[in-house]
Amino acid sequence: MQEKYTPAEVERSAQAHWTARDAYRVTEDLSKKKFYACSMLPYPSGKLHMGHVRNYTINDMLTRYLRMNGYNVLMPMGWDAFGLPAENAAIKNKVPPAKWTYDNIAYMKKQMQAMGLAIDWSREVATCDPDYYRWNQWLFLKMLEKGIAYRKTQVVNWDPVDQTVLANEQVIDGKGWRTGAPVERREIPGYYLKITDYAEELLDHVQHKLPGWPERVKLMQENWIGKSEGVRFAFTHEIRGVDGELIGDGRMYVFTTRADTIMGVTFCAVAPEHPLAQHAARTNARLAAFIEDCKKGGTTEAELAAREKVGMSTGLVVFHPVTEEPIDVWVGNYVLMGYGDGAVMGVPGHDERDFAFALKYNLPIMQVVHVDGEHYDYKQWHDWYGDKERGVTINSENFSGFTYREAVNAVAHVLQQKGLGEKKTTWRLRDWGVSRQRYWGTPIPIIHCEAHGAVPVPEADLPVVLPQDCVPDGSGNPLNKREDFLACSCPICGKPSRRETDTMDTFVDSSWYYMRYCDPKNDKAMVAGGAAYWMPMDQYIGGIEHAILHLLYARFWTKVMRDLGLVRVDEPFTKLLTQGMVLNEAFVRTGEKAGKQYYWAHDLDIERDEHAKVISARAKDDGLPVTYEGWTTMSKSKNNGVDPQDIIEKFGADTARLYTMFTAPPEATLEWNDAALEGSYRFLRRVWNFGVKMGEGAAKADASGYGAKARALRFEVHTVLKQVDYDYQRMQYNTVVSGAMKLLNALEDFKGAAEANAAAAVREGFGILVRVLYPATPHIAQELWQQLGYAKEFGELTDAPWPSVDESALVQDEVELMLQVNGKLRGSIRVSATASRDEIEKLAAAHEETIKFAAGGSVKKIIVVPGRLVNVVVA
Repeated sequence: MQEKYTPAEVERSAQAHWTARDAYRVTEDLSKKKFYACSMLPYPSGKLHMGHVRNYTINDMLTRYLRMNGYNVLMPMGWDAFGLPAENAAIKNKVPPAKWTYDNIAYMKKQMQAMGLAIDWSREVATCDPDYYRWNQWLFLKMLEKGIAYRKTQVVNWDPVDQTVLANEQVIDGKGWRTGAPVERREIPGYYLKITDYAEELLDHVQHKLPGWPERVKLMQENWIGKSEGVRFAFTHEIRGVDGELIGDGRMYVFTTRADTIMGVTFCAVAPEHPLAQHAARTNARLAAFIEDCKKGGTTEAELAAREKVGMSTGLVVFHPVTEEPIDVWVGNYVLMGYGDGAVMGVPGHDERDFAFALKYNLPIMQVVHVDGEHYDYKQWHDWYGDKERGVTINSENFSGFTYREAVNAVAHVLQQKGLGEKKTTWRLRDWGVSRQRYWGTPIPIIHCEAHGAVPVPEADLPVVLPQDCVPDGSGNPLNKREDFLACSCPICGKPSRRETDTMDTFVDSSWYYMRYCDPKNDKAMVAGGAAYWMPMDQYIGGIEHAILHLLYARFWTKVMRDLGLVRVDEPFTKLLTQGMVLNEAFVRTGEKAGKQYYWAHDLDIERDEHAKVISARAKDDGLPVTYEGWTTMSKSKNNGVDPQDIIEKFGADTARLYTMFTAPPEATLEWNDAALEGSYRFLRRVWNFGVKMGEGAAKADASGYGAKARALRFEVHTVLKQVDYDYQRMQYNTVVSGAMKLLNALEDFKGAAEANAAAAVREGFGILVRVLYPATPHIAQELWQQLGYAKEFGELTDAPWPSVDESALVQDEVELMLQVNGKLRGSIRVSATASRDEIEKLAAAHEETIKFAAGGSVKKIIVVPGRLVNVVVA
């Protein structure tokens, strides 16, 4: 065994050992309890970051611990390989996205292997592989058959530079997230999935079938699904189109959760795309120009909430459903055609947005809800105006004097009697648009025929393979220029036709990959026996940034697969852990022309106070001050990232793993600390040095029993082991590492080498330490296990039994009690575990520290707290 701890050699040796044994290949085994632990699918961006290291180490510790406890554990890995970043890199580097993607996969896989992760690489998938995405296409066709997938024209976010539709989340301040170009609203055809058909079940299962999920994630899911109970009703009108027919049969529908305020309606607002707005714009050039201007900007709720609310009157009127009074119709830039009916009733008296709109355009404001003790101010909004719990209706004719619920019921009844409306439940959730006008994604398996329209590709012709040699140039989807891809025959009539060039949203790829891990090589079925064995997943691990869309789509996809008879589970993920971000300090200088310039900490002279807080920072190159921005997520753009490869090369993978686990609980943010990183390395070096000092020698306890100090050591070891095992079970890995440090301290402090069976106690304690550390630092544990002969005794470390607590070691002949004199700690005393209170009091009173601090005084009282302390009160 080498004397010095050399991480590179230790890790190379351990990994060669695992590779030779194919140690992490997993098969379905009905004789064992199964456990499926999975980290969220990474995007192959080029290099791992410390967030990856933390995520995968959490998963790895869980996997190794459970395997030692007899579980059959699956820990797979793959690549979320499609998407726009690859196209952007291709444009920049003038290479096909495929090459950039596969090169990144190779490098990141090498980094993961260097971390020593217990991944079953035989199950690796890449979503850009035709063997994978053929099943995206297959399930899409099945959903098309069932009516879950459909084609329609809808208003979307359009980036005029990238020539593509943007998801709501890709519109930032009204501009495309990549190009910065003002986003336009366009009506284009695309394919949608009826996730709304599953809204009720998705919501119900959040509330009743996900007890292992964090409450905040469940709340985010509930809010996104957004169930609202209210009244849908119509304002009638006499507006006729160019064909002479009443537009919308003479009805303009709205939905409201505040039907109690219906008598306070003073205007209505419609979306720019609403038929009434379009009709009015035909003869009003100013309105037409306003509507065109409204189309500049995204369709996200966040975008609309932040945007200044502007509007223009259409000159049209509709009629109030109760009073039949005329109500002016406005076009509002804050009204979305895709939400509800594209029209809203304006109640400025009790809606903050409508209040501001009414003040801006001098529209009437009516108070129709009163709260006792409050005074209404028509010039300034107060939150109580919208209070439906305390409010009572006023100025509402027959509806006056009602509480919120009474008023809603009464209004709904009247509207239903008139045939104008009824109670209805609506949802914030919208059907999932999966069409993307991009190249690097799953081709949508549709053929366009002049005679037969959009025709599904026959199942036997799947996959529709994406050409991998396209080099995007930023001028739109390059598939539109690939005749070898476009040209095909209609499956119905055989005539020359064209392939669909839209590709699928990459959320499709990540919605079911975890099921494909279960049957990765099956070319006959999307999922099969592997999914029946492994699903549902027992533990899912990933960032909070995926708490809404990815998890929602994965849950929807699972339910669709269930309804198609592919799987038997309702929910894919039994438990969810959202690990905290890895943070580092950021330093920035903001210039008038140059914008923000971030600095690496090593390029600065930083002054700190006694608590290590930054006082000031100056750039080394020019000596000018730089602003401390505080702790923020590591990123390349902020020059505050830490490359895991640098850590591995300097300190070893085990140090990187140990540090990320020790510094904070898995769910908490981790603030980077170079000194703590080096401290983790020093600890591992101490572990190695102790192993070298102890040596391999056989050390079995004989019948003579343990000496007093050896018994004390075993008590400490098994006490810590009991806590560590509990911490492993609840995934509190930072305290697991603390426990390992306590074990090493106890072993190093042991002074009873001459006692009976002392060597056996030390060897047992170190063997427990190695196994406790193994899930966190597998390389050093593997080498110590082999070199010190533990493998001969317990077998391979990967499958060695988890150490069990010896309850007899926790039974003490003696106990140590803290000794206090007049409430101040003055030492300790050791007493028999069976000592009576009288015996303890006599020992405490006669103790030299008691006599010393009594200073001649007399003992007035002795207080004994069993098992903990004794306090001698003297006067």
